[in-house]
Amino acid sequence: MKKRLPPKTFGIPVKEMKNGFYSDKYFARTRDILNNDKNHSVVVMQVFSKGDGILCGIDEAIAILRLCAEDSGKLKINALYDGNRVSNGETVLTIEGDYSGFAHLETIYLGVMARGTSIASAVHEVVEAAQGKTVLFFSARFDHYRTQLADGYAAFVGGAHEVSTDANGFLHGVQGIGTIPHGLIAAYNGNTLAACKAFINHTSPDVELIALVDFDNDCINTSLQVARHFKGKLWGVRLDTAGDIRDVSVIAVGNDSSGVCPELVWKVRRSLDREGFDRVKIIISGGFNKERIKRFVGLDVPFDAVGVGSSFLKKRIDFTADIVMVNGKPCAKKGRKYSPNPRLGAV
Repeated sequence: MKKRLPPKTFGIPVKEMKNGFYSDKYFARTRDILNNDKNHSVVVMQVFSKGDGILCGIDEAIAILRLCAEDSGKLKINALYDGNRVSNGETVLTIEGDYSGFAHLETIYLGVMARGTSIASAVHEVVEAAQGKTVLFFSARFDHYRTQLADGYAAFVGGAHEVSTDANGFLHGVQGIGTIPHGLIAAYNGNTLAACKAFINHTSPDVELIALVDFDNDCINTSLQVARHFKGKLWGVRLDTAGDIRDVSVIAVGNDSSGVCPELVWKVRRSLDREGFDRVKIIISGGFNKERIKRFVGLDVPFDAVGVGSSFLKKRIDFTADIVMVNGKPCAKKGRKYSPNPRLGAV
């Protein structure tokens, strides 16, 4: 049996959720109407997926129900687990109890599940495309900082190997990783080697040195310069050439010669190997998505890890919730019906 994250893990703003601050107004008003009218119908709320993917956000949804519903201990909740594969139309969660006690939470738990499942599924697709290469979740800069805890957790559920911020890694119990940014190199007057020296001198010894080598748009020579200086201390080099320029070592042929292109990666790998730096790894980043990674893998491009950013945030898998039973009898809008799922586990 898989373990669920306990409700306290998520730091849920219970007071605000209970008073409807995060709820669609009609759900908050529904709760108030039912209570004022003393309507305490016992319903079965059924939540289903509107796409195929990797489920995530279910533990947080359960936490919201347990912490923010009235008489939550009386709710009967059955659910799949974070990380389960789900198919379009599949029931992933059922909630049975007094509807007036949890009507106001529908907006919140559906949103949590939609966000988490969308990201976990997008990451999983990239991990499959990478076929064993390390996938780095570097999406924090493309969204609001308050999403980082949940997004990082979803990334790990989807199979990501590392994340870029401590917040991303918090729910998984790990810290973020990172290389040298262009800003640090610029602060040392554009001298990549000087920036790497400062990194080594002022960073914990257990943090691997990964040199960013495209500042001068000469990835081969910069990689060799850093590798020669640090020898066994250099863990890897990162290629992040902008998509609208071409590295000086790359021959301009067609549309596949700008940015981090296959030719550039091959040339950096061969140059490092020729000088005995075959253990230095190559990390690629800059506009990578599932299709581009799949192409690189198909061409046997020699990269070891890939950093992916905004493309992880573009997939959408939503969820819908419907009341399908009222006081023990079928009651659902046209087109919906009670669809029990034997895969659900009691919570």
